[in-house]
Amino acid sequence: MMTQLAASRTRSVAWWSGLDGLSSDGALYAMSAVFALVLGFTSGQVAQWHWGFLTAAPYAVAGLAGAVLGRWRVPRATLVRLGLLVLVVMGSVVIPLALEARWRHQDPNQGYAQPEVSVIERSATYVSQGKDPYRSYYTDGRVVDELPGVPAYESFFPYFPLMRVFGLPSAETHASSGLTDARIVMSLMTLLVSLAALVMLRATREKKIRIAQVLLALPTGALFLSTGGDDMPILALLLLGVAALQRRSANTAGISLGLAAAMKLTAWPVAFGALLVAHDKQDRPAWRRVALWVTGIVVITVLPFVVKAPWAFFSNVFAFPLGLAHVASPAASDLPGHILTTWWPPLGHVLAPLTLLVGGYFGAKYVKRRWPLSLSQLLGVLSVAFLVLMCVASATRIGYIIYPINFALWSWVCREYRPAYLEPLDV
Repeated sequence: MMTQLAASRTRSVAWWSGLDGLSSDGALYAMSAVFALVLGFTSGQVAQWHWGFLTAAPYAVAGLAGAVLGRWRVPRATLVRLGLLVLVVMGSVVIPLALEARWRHQDPNQGYAQPEVSVIERSATYVSQGKDPYRSYYTDGRVVDELPGVPAYESFFPYFPLMRVFGLPSAETHASSGLTDARIVMSLMTLLVSLAALVMLRATREKKIRIAQVLLALPTGALFLSTGGDDMPILALLLLGVAALQRRSANTAGISLGLAAAMKLTAWPVAFGALLVAHDKQDRPAWRRVALWVTGIVVITVLPFVVKAPWAFFSNVFAFPLGLAHVASPAASDLPGHILTTWWPPLGHVLAPLTLLVGGYFGAKYVKRRWPLSLSQLLGVLSVAFLVLMCVASATRIGYIIYPINFALWSWVCREYRPAYLEPLDV
C-alpha cells in the first residue's frame, strides 16, 4: 500500500513538474472551478454558495485558456500569465465582492457576508461612539452583556483593537452600504500590501505569480476576500514582513509584523519567529529592532483596552477563539480537536497546552540542530505548527488552512536563497 502511494506521489510530482507555467495555471484554475461548483451546491452559508456559483464559470474559462495557450507555447508567456491572473481576480474577487456587498446592503439579514464582517463593523461603531468594543465576556456559566438580536458568538470581538480600522468607513457614515462594507477595505489593503511585498520579494517572476495566485486569485484567497476576509490583510502584512526579512530591512519587517500582530493573534508566531532570522545590512542580528517595533505597536494599540476591561479583553481575544468561553462558534469545524472535545469536554483545556509543550520541545531541538535558521526553514516550521494547532484546537475553522498553505509556499520560494545575513549586500 505504501509503495503504491509513493509511486502515485512520484508520478504526480513528475507530471506537475513537466507542465509549463500556463499549463499549470490552467490546471489550478480548472481545479478551482470544480471546487467553486461543489461549494455552490454543498455549502449552507449564503455568502459561500453564492461565491461558488458566481466564480465557477470564470475559473473554468481561465482553466481552458491556460490549457490551450500552454499547448500553443505563446511568446511572452509570463505577460500572458499576468493578464490571465488579473482577469481571474476580477472574476473571483472583484465582481463577486461587489455583488455580495450590494446584496447585503439591500437585505442585511440574508447572510451575504460571514459573521466577522458585521462584528468588525460593529466594533468600529462602538469605538467611534466612545464605547469599548469588548462588551461581552463569559463568567459564572453565562455570557455577560450579550448583544440583543445576534447570536452569542457574534457578540464577541475576537481580534486586537487595530482590526476595527476596516469597519471605520461604515462607522463614520453611520450606515452600512455597499461601498463601506468592511470586506472592500480589507480587500483593498490586501491587494496594495501584497503588491508591495511582491515587488520587494527576492524571487523569480514565475514564483511571484504563484504567490499572487494563492493569495489573491485561487479559492485560498478569493473565497475569503469575497465572503469574510479578516485573515487576508494579516497574510498580506506577513508576506511584506517576509520580504523585508529577506531584504534585511528590519524596520519594515518590524512595522509590518507589528501591524499584523496588533490585529490578530494568528500573526504572533511569525512575529516571534522573525526574531530568530532578522539581520540588518551589516550582517548583524536585528531582532532587537524588530522586537521594538512589534512591541511598541502592539502595546500602544492594545494597552488602553486591557486597562479599561481586562477580563472582557481576555475573554474576547483569547478565551473565545480558543473555545474556552463555552459559546458555540460557527468556526468549530469537524477537525480532530473539536471532535475529541465534543466527546469529552475536559480535553479542550488539555489538548492545546499539551501540543504547545510537546511541539515547543521538538521545535527547539529542530532550531538548535539547524542554527543559524534560514527564513525558509522558519516558514516551514510555522507551516507545520499552524497545521498541527488547527487539528488540535477545540474550535477552529477549516479556513485557517490558508496559513500553512501560504507559509509552505513562501518557504519554497525562499529556499533557493541562503539566510539573508549570509548573502552579499545589495549594491
